[in-house]
Amino acid sequence: MLDTATYTPRLKAVYKDTIRAAMKEEFGYKNDMQIPRLDKIVLNIGCGAEAVRDSKKAKSAQEDLTAIAGQKALTTIAKKSIAGFRVREDMPLGAKVTLRGDRMYEFLDRLITIAMPRIRDFRGIPGKSFDGRGNYAMGLKEHLVFPEIDFDKVDENWGMDIVITTTSQTDAEAKALLKHFNMPFNS
Repeated sequence: MLDTATYTPRLKAVYKDTIRAAMKEEFGYKNDMQIPRLDKIVLNIGCGAEAVRDSKKAKSAQEDLTAIAGQKALTTIAKKSIAGFRVREDMPLGAKVTLRGDRMYEFLDRLITIAMPRIRDFRGIPGKSFDGRGNYAMGLKEHLVFPEIDFDKVDENWGMDIVITTTSQTDAEAKALLKHFNMPFNS
């Protein structure tokens, strides 16, 4: 077991040692507090129509997301009933988890070094998925690319959303920050 008092995630150490200095030089920040940093990473799995037919699907998605994140995922529920979709209020529809601190850096490291290379026909991620305020959103077609998921025990193949929130003021700063973390942008 790791001694959490002395353990620092690899990407957190890289950020403190090299990325901060490179960002300060690249953008000419006068104060260290101006340097952008990662704030949080939000993971989401939406089950959709499968969860409407079988309520165990949302529970399965929650267990898979908990295994991927290393932190208990919350079940997302419907806010209101929609008859056309056969959805009732408070019906479980998926799962989400918000990662901060060391877990966030560990997940980002596993995403970049392990999961993304396992994606079939992977040519990089689009560099245009920023929201204008320095946050990056991406989606995966299948959650099986994470090594925590046992391929033989999976009953359903879920897609998932990953939102990386930074303290950057602009998209250019956020993209530079993520490039320093070796995020494989294709443009």
